[in-house]
Amino acid sequence: MDSALVDVVVVSYRSRSQLRACVEHLAAGDRLHVVVVDNASDDGSLESVSDLALTSIALGDNRGFAAGCNAGWRAGDAPYVLLLNPDARIEEEAVLRLVSYAESNERIGAVAPRILEEDGTLDYSLRRFPRVRSTLSQAFFLHRVFPHASWSDETIRDEERYSVEGPVEWASGACLLIRRSLLEQLDGLDEGFFMYCEDKDLCKRIWSAGSEVRYDPAAVVVHEGGASESRSRLLGVMAASRIRYARKHARPLQALLERGAVALLALTHVVVSRDGMSRRAGHLHALLVAAGIRRPDYPRRSPA
Repeated sequence: MDSALVDVVVVSYRSRSQLRACVEHLAAGDRLHVVVVDNASDDGSLESVSDLALTSIALGDNRGFAAGCNAGWRAGDAPYVLLLNPDARIEEEAVLRLVSYAESNERIGAVAPRILEEDGTLDYSLRRFPRVRSTLSQAFFLHRVFPHASWSDETIRDEERYSVEGPVEWASGACLLIRRSLLEQLDGLDEGFFMYCEDKDLCKRIWSAGSEVRYDPAAVVVHEGGASESRSRLLGVMAASRIRYARKHARPLQALLERGAVALLALTHVVVSRDGMSRRAGHLHALLVAAGIRRPDYPRRSPA
């Protein structure tokens, strides 16, 4: 730990089936210090890695992803912090590649790798900051008709972009390397985001602080991703986070328009979604959250 170059922070919530495969080989690395923060799981997640050379932090309740990340990076002192999802796999060589890229330019505050799905297909992990027009485009499914148009979606779907390094507005927090000094300057992730948009918000603040978010395709991560049913249950949380992000970073009128666009997106997906009843129910909950009728269903504690 004293000579660690990177603190690898993994926030776990009921991740026993994935956690060991994520951290075992990293915990054996000479330059890495692995910190696993468990958000009050009930499945023995921490017990599954108790024999590994890592730091484990058991939180008393589920405070959300951002809070877990903050608890993790503050438990170390390495000059770089890698935020890594428990369902992602990265080799030590790729982590050090990200560090090397960051050290090539002191203006670089964060570096994102190339993310692949388990079958080798590209994960569209690079993003543009949200605009009302992009949210409305998603509401009317125009991002499917014009997938490469910059106005149609936050997600960058041009595969050629993923073959070259360079700056990006924001990138998925499934795997993101950040300078510790910058995290300290920004006081970490905003814990007001329970889940979703905390990575977007962090990248926005990195750019606002005068640093850059960059992408390096030479470093590769494999990401399993979450199940569709569990994501459906969190659509209300996503809606609340998108609205909070708009309130934080947009002017009042723009934030109000974004809230309306989020509500419209949920409504159109309730009406025409083909992903089953659980998905429609999730969009309905998101609609009620955006309308201020319901509160998000935060998984604050593990199920009994």
